[in-house]
Amino acid sequence: MFEEGAKIVYPMYGAGVIENIESDVINGTEEKHYIIRIPNGNLKIKVGASKADKIGLRPVSTEEEITDAFKKAVSSNSSIQSNWNIRYKENLEKIRTGRISEVAEVARSLCLRERQRGLSGAEKKMFNNAKQIVLSEVVFSKKLEKDKAEEYLAKELFY
Repeated sequence: MFEEGAKIVYPMYGAGVIENIESDVINGTEEKHYIIRIPNGNLKIKVGASKADKIGLRPVSTEEEITDAFKKAVSSNSSIQSNWNIRYKENLEKIRTGRISEVAEVARSLCLRERQRGLSGAEKKMFNNAKQIVLSEVVFSKKLEKDKAEEYLAKELFY
């Protein structure tokens, strides 16, 4: 169970803060809900605390975990699927895990592919989404301003 003020990651949306924990009575049963503010897109999301694990909510990665995830993504020799439809589905599954190492790998591989051949419209959108998810976690983990976090990403992941 998370507490108010906890910095968390919501898969597919990125890092945010639990602003409030509300209790609601539904069908005679009291349920707790997290009210999460996701700066990326200025979202406010209400999530049942009992569903947090199933959804994949997790604490923001430590600085060391971020560094390790980037090293793993950079050294990854996973072959890039040539069929864009299969590649898209594989990348989407990695993003859905919410694991920083998986999302960073998607962002890096799409960045490299964009430099080599360009990306389809759907893949450009996916690249931007993956990049924003990783960026949001770097901002919270390393306590950086967004522009400094972007410089860090460019240096450590997208070089």
